[in-house]
Amino acid sequence: MTEGILSYVVAAIGAYVLGSIPFGILVAKALGEIDPRTSGSKNIGFTNVLRVSGKKAGAMTLLGDIGKGVLAAGTAQGLGAPHPWVLIIGLSVVIGHIFSMFLGFKGGKGVATALGAVLGMEWFLGLCLFGIWIVTVAVFRYSSGGALAAFASFPILAYFLNGDLLLVLFSLGILGLIVYGHTDNISRLLKGAEPKIGKTAI
Repeated sequence: MTEGILSYVVAAIGAYVLGSIPFGILVAKALGEIDPRTSGSKNIGFTNVLRVSGKKAGAMTLLGDIGKGVLAAGTAQGLGAPHPWVLIIGLSVVIGHIFSMFLGFKGGKGVATALGAVLGMEWFLGLCLFGIWIVTVAVFRYSSGGALAAFASFPILAYFLNGDLLLVLFSLGILGLIVYGHTDNISRLLKGAEPKIGKTAI
């Protein structure tokens, strides 16, 4: 029993370390592009990398950040970890992305990695969130608005599609992290000052 719990704790720590890997920075360096921390919104996530370094860098960053979540949560799920530990591991990888140990406990906003974690544990639910994100961004052209819309829907979808109280609690925790990462964006959205996709970030 103790060894089993220890292995899950180690897995959660490993998920945090995995989440801490700043793909936005690594991709920019590998492609000889601008360090996303020095331009645009200075965020390491997909949207800012797309703005300052182009579509190729943006796409690679998005895949890397989603991949972290899928790998952590999907591996835990696939290896038969108890459901509460799958959720803890999924939460850990998102926390790692937002509070990266490699960047002085700063990082991205967690959207792509959280989406990956949900895809890894509940693929249909993850696809629903991805769809809401894409449609909202396509219609309104606000990346932050799409992320907030998707994850605001997460607890509702988790309840009605799964009826799993632990998953609902997990979704509320993820929503809290997403809102925390988007505090400035929310303020700008309310003021009508949030830059749209294709425009210069503030």
